[in-house]
Amino acid sequence: MFSYLPGYYETSRIMQADMNAKGAEMDLLFAALDETLQQFFVRTATWGLDRWESELGIATELSKPLDQRRAVVESKLRGSGKFSGRLVKSVAEAYDRGRVEVSFQPGEWRFTVKFVDTVGIPLNLDDLKAAIEELKPAHLAAIYRLSYLTIAEVEAMTIKQMESITQDKLLGGGL
Repeated sequence: MFSYLPGYYETSRIMQADMNAKGAEMDLLFAALDETLQQFFVRTATWGLDRWESELGIATELSKPLDQRRAVVESKLRGSGKFSGRLVKSVAEAYDRGRVEVSFQPGEWRFTVKFVDTVGIPLNLDDLKAAIEELKPAHLAAIYRLSYLTIAEVEAMTIKQMESITQDKLLGGGL
């Protein structure tokens, strides 16, 4: 801020104290502005997330982690329009953050959501099921296909790799 003032103020202790105080306040102002700007985007919102939820008619659950709450809001924003596989895929990928495949079985009045990149049970599966239930027509059933590690994949691992695997990655371990 001294660059905006005449040069003789640089040696003044009073002006240095004044500029340091004003500089600290300016830093706080810019930080507050940056934080406020983050609330306008779902993926970076923190304290403003409850406003997004309120605007979209979503019940605020403060006990849930921010990532899961953001996924609910993002899927609600994505989930408007005509029901299609693309819509289901978009909503599911908002929750899972991985690749999802959607296939329809019209003769059986159902569709399948297959989690390709996620091994085990996705963290936010219950919220995803609720969102898809809200999107889909009442006459269609939604089937969810999860991926687990096979015996061959586990047998090919080193002991160190096996130690890092949680039980929910194995079939029957997380149910």
